Amino acid sequence: DILSIVLSTIGFGGIVYGFSSAGEGGGWSSMHVIVAIVVGVIGILVFSLRQLNMKEPMLNLSPFKYPMFVIGLLLILVCMMVMLSAMMILPLYLQTSLALSTFTAGLMLLPGGIINGLLSPIMGGLFDKFGPKWLVIPGLVIVAATMFGFTNLSMNTSIGYIVTLHITLMVGIAMIMMPAQTNGLNQLPPELYPHGTAIMNTLQQVSGAIGTAVGISILSSGARSFMQNVADPTNPVNKLLAFTNGVQHAFIFAVIMTVIGLVIAFFIKRVKVEQQVS
Repeated sequence: DILSIVLSTIGFGGIVYGFSSAGEGGGWSSMHVIVAIVVGVIGILVFSLRQLNMKEPMLNLSPFKYPMFVIGLLLILVCMMVMLSAMMILPLYLQTSLALSTFTAGLMLLPGGIINGLLSPIMGGLFDKFGPKWLVIPGLVIVAATMFGFTNLSMNTSIGYIVTLHITLMVGIAMIMMPAQTNGLNQLPPELYPHGTAIMNTLQQVSGAIGTAVGISILSSGARSFMQNVADPTNPVNKLLAFTNGVQHAFIFAVIMTVIGLVIAFFIKRVKVEQQVS
């Protein structure tokens, strides 16, 4: 359906572009940011209405009728917002506040990424054995504690502390993402699997763009407010302290989002996949 393709492109593209532009320095009051977000929201609304009124929709929205799918989706969106905002802010902090090279900053984040990948099959086995709740809730607690640890970053924070926190963060992410997504999709009938997967994959990109944009905006706002209260704004040390202060504020946002996810996680229930037995 050509019209559905056009509407989805305008809708999701407008929102991602709008939030990304705001995070890149366009500012939330910028006219092209506001127009892009408004056009994106309208595009998604019209797209959704069209899908609901088509006999054969391009994207079936019926998965939203299943509560565990919705809860799993919300947890994934929160997780993506927190993870991608952290993955954007942390390298900036390493290269600006600690004056590390790009290569060094990348090496510091490498162990966490490797461990996250290695844990995925392990979390799959634990999910089969214990269900989602006993993985997702502890995972969110770990992520919240890690983000709280990041709020204490300073210009004197040790590399070992940062690497340890990042590894712990990626362990928590591994405990959330796969169980939440699998449990949510398990509640869907087989004919809705492709549509449920498409919904999750699409909204992950949108939530990631929103998370990074909001995180960068909070970072910039925190840095500006710090500079307004210093005696010598031209002092390079004050500029670094201001940036670090903005980083701390951005991670406070991540803590709040994680706590919201933790509240949602208490409603998750294990889904029995009876329809898969044939």
